[in-house]
Amino acid sequence: MVSQNQPQAGFNLPPIIVGTFIVLLAMGTRATFGLFMQPMGLHHGWSREVFSMAFAIQNLTWGLGAIVAGMMADKFGSGRTVALSALFYAAGLIGARMSGTELELYLTAGVLVGLGQAGTTFAVILPVVARNAPVSERSTVMGIASAGGSLGQFLVVPTGQLLIDTFEWTGAFWWFSLFLASAIPLAWFLRGKPGAMGGVEQSMKQAIGQALHHPSFHFLFWSYFVCGFHTAFITLHLPAFVVDAGLNASTGAIAIALIGLFNVFGSYWAGRLGGIYSKKNLLAGMYALRSVGMLWLMFMPLSPWVVYVFSAWMGVFWLGTVPLTQGLIGQIYGLRFAATLSGMVFLGHQIGSFTGVWLGGKVQAVTGSYDAVWWIGIALALIAGALCLPIREQPLKVLARVQPA
Repeated sequence: MVSQNQPQAGFNLPPIIVGTFIVLLAMGTRATFGLFMQPMGLHHGWSREVFSMAFAIQNLTWGLGAIVAGMMADKFGSGRTVALSALFYAAGLIGARMSGTELELYLTAGVLVGLGQAGTTFAVILPVVARNAPVSERSTVMGIASAGGSLGQFLVVPTGQLLIDTFEWTGAFWWFSLFLASAIPLAWFLRGKPGAMGGVEQSMKQAIGQALHHPSFHFLFWSYFVCGFHTAFITLHLPAFVVDAGLNASTGAIAIALIGLFNVFGSYWAGRLGGIYSKKNLLAGMYALRSVGMLWLMFMPLSPWVVYVFSAWMGVFWLGTVPLTQGLIGQIYGLRFAATLSGMVFLGHQIGSFTGVWLGGKVQAVTGSYDAVWWIGIALALIAGALCLPIREQPLKVLARVQPA
């Protein structure tokens, strides 16, 4: 099992394939939560704001949990971490099905599912994928694994709508819990942990301290905040936004699926181009170009084709930020504690996600419209692009662990 940071002569395919598949399951299932808002709300008498809070708690728990999951992966191995997280994810879905109160929904769909996502998505999986590929291809394989998340969105969202239509929302939750439970045995292929970078041993505390004193780490954190704001707000609220505009629910489901489809190509090419060109400049461009899609949605008379064009445009830049951000972490700070540092930066993404989904629900409840949140998203896209430009891409010199006398 390849688990070191040293350059590899070739690909170790099983961890790359399995890691991509688990991201597909985890991210695809996450993208379906907006589909449950209407049927569960009607059944329980819950407002849209209740689901926004549950999804916001989920995202914040995911971000905090990603730090712990990253530390576990670096210290005890990725396989154990992924298996435990998949168990949390499946249990959270079952718990959401059984929830009868708002608090139960917050604890299951919010906390348990968030903990599950922490170890079955990018912060833990992408460092595994990266260290099982040659140095020259690491950016590309991270793009492929990120594209797996988008392919999951494309495949699983329509499947989720079909499951809800066929088995009602209650039965759909059982199916999704079964999907996530399949990741538990597959985690065996992801066992192992990284070794010292270039033979220089560094403590986790030292690696974290070195990163926190580096300005580029903070630029990555806050630009990732914007990524989380956009993706979480759109994933949860776009289906409701199109229904509010008088379009049917299937338009929203197709729109979310199209984002996933187009990001299969977007993530792959982001990773591939990141191995050739400046990752920070690519990131800056991607964030800025997201604003174009949101401006289109604001100024065009809303119709299915306008929504689909928006989805295709946003899809190209959707998760393409992930291989570039994760690639910069590995490139600048090394792979020994990449899962830990990725988890810390990912917290920024999830604080943004919390803000986006909560603010979306709050603004809609108060004003009856999402327009103000779209305009905030446009401004944030431009700010994120500006934050990426001062990032220093040069690798930091790894400080050796101080040995006691």
